[in-house]
Amino acid sequence: MNDFYENGLNFTCQRCSGCCRHEPGYVFLSEEDVKKMCKRLDLSRKKFIKKYCKVADLIGVKRLSLIEKPNNDCIFWDNGCTVYEARPLQCKSFPFWAHNLINEESWASVVESCPGAGQGELRSKDEIDKWLDKRLDEPFINPK
Repeated sequence: MNDFYENGLNFTCQRCSGCCRHEPGYVFLSEEDVKKMCKRLDLSRKKFIKKYCKVADLIGVKRLSLIEKPNNDCIFWDNGCTVYEARPLQCKSFPFWAHNLINEESWASVVESCPGAGQGELRSKDEIDKWLDKRLDEPFINPK
């Protein structure tokens, strides 16, 4: 990982919901994500996956992902996140994802698309690295 963020990066969520709505995408899930959401929704794992998930095939790499509404909003979006306390790590850790932190250019792309990136609270390198490490500790589910 490039240490261009050695002195930290500014980010404060503006609650614009741009990362939750209007554009197609994937919310990949870990086992821990599924456990928390099943508990929050009082559903079995099997029922949760059947009702709220799909298998995304990304050029031969399969991941379990949340489904979207027909307008591309997250399935759990309804004037806010209806599972906020149990939202997936991918949602909690945005924008501090590995592919957003490859170099200054990748971060600049995030700043261009997210109104909270590049401004607000200075997030330390340690805080950012903790999000990256947490993702490694909670890998995405790779369905067969």
